[in-house]
Amino acid sequence: MHFGLLAILAKGTSLHYSDHMSIIKPHKLGIIAGPGSEYFTGKVVKHLRRLYIDRYEKLSEALTRRHGMSPEELLKFVTLTDDLDSRKIPAGKLPTAFHCPDMTINVKYTRFANGEEKAEIIDPVRGLHVYIVHDVSNNAPIKVAGLEEPQPFSVNDHLMFLFTTINAVKLAGAESVTLVLPTYPYARQHKKAGREALTASMFAHFCENLGVARIITLDIHSREIENAFTTCHLENLHGSYQTLIALRKLIDFSDPDIVVVSPDTGAVSRNKFYAQGLHRPLAMLYKERDYSVVSKDAKNSNIKSINLLGDVKGKTVIMADDMIATGGTMIIAMRELMNRGAKRIICMVSLPFFNGNAIENFDAAYKEGVFWRIIGTNAVYQGKELLEKEWFVQADVTELFARVISRLHHGRSISPLLENRKFIQKLIDSSQANPDAPLIQDSSMTD
Repeated sequence: MHFGLLAILAKGTSLHYSDHMSIIKPHKLGIIAGPGSEYFTGKVVKHLRRLYIDRYEKLSEALTRRHGMSPEELLKFVTLTDDLDSRKIPAGKLPTAFHCPDMTINVKYTRFANGEEKAEIIDPVRGLHVYIVHDVSNNAPIKVAGLEEPQPFSVNDHLMFLFTTINAVKLAGAESVTLVLPTYPYARQHKKAGREALTASMFAHFCENLGVARIITLDIHSREIENAFTTCHLENLHGSYQTLIALRKLIDFSDPDIVVVSPDTGAVSRNKFYAQGLHRPLAMLYKERDYSVVSKDAKNSNIKSINLLGDVKGKTVIMADDMIATGGTMIIAMRELMNRGAKRIICMVSLPFFNGNAIENFDAAYKEGVFWRIIGTNAVYQGKELLEKEWFVQADVTELFARVISRLHHGRSISPLLENRKFIQKLIDSSQANPDAPLIQDSSMTD
């Protein structure tokens, strides 16, 4: 028998108690879904389970070949280490195949008649590294205990649920708490012009005071927010790779008549990134605004005039921005580009909020021929009203979050996922060289 390997595995098991974790199983990993975030969290967990199963299959193939043992013998050794690491005395027959354990933690959320909120952790979390996935921007009707019918929650309602969940998890003995917030709340209140609160910074202080170790978010509105943290780590992911995969299904990257247009000066660096990757020209719109007027929607904007630096006549225009809120300025920008001869316009955003009457306004603009497609990620919850629109294309970022969670949990570098220029360039170059070739994921994206 392979006593040498058994000793190594047993030694690795003892390390579990000192926070070193097996790379093939999510030991001490717990995932919590915030109210209204169950679907997004479920997709993240599904990707996590697939990652661990794929990793075991690769490891099994390598170890059986290296140590001259059968897959069945390896599975017995892995099961033994799991049994030694278990808090319960194992019972039943030995498994005949590798199984990824359930990592979800059940929570009961309650909304009382007076508006107070409570989170009750149902499953034990003592000693676990808990990741709380919460879409705090979800304003769709949500059903929780204490409510007879689903009702929409504001950002502030979600934050109170989040804070009570963090506190409940910490009081229940969790080893650490990481927040997975696809949208960072109050991100646009990161600077002040007068006697205003720095609410983005204030949220950071709340999280640190509650004992949060890390926050994972997507395309935060301003990197300045990171300066508000002293003990908590902020991981800012980018949805550019996922949106480009969606874009690849819509257009030919080798088309010479593509131009990337920045909708304003604040988005120049983002659009320059795409222009450099696609090897296409970069243009820019400059908007003159009347700041005595507050933008309410597409018809009531504070934009007074727009100037274009570049040429879009007869071109396929690609525009990128971090978010669509009311979408008023984006519609004005796209209409201006169409008036200047653009053939079709595709807009890519990480956070498609579509607040207020934005969906109606974009629908009307689409029927007028103002734009062709909007690509947005599923980091923001969207209902059927938007998902069924012909002009909206959704890019999935749940696998990205799953890979980041897995790497962080096992103490591995997430730099390949944060700095994605390399495999984005490989995606674009291979698509331009052979537009009909099937999409092959870069090896640096796999675990």
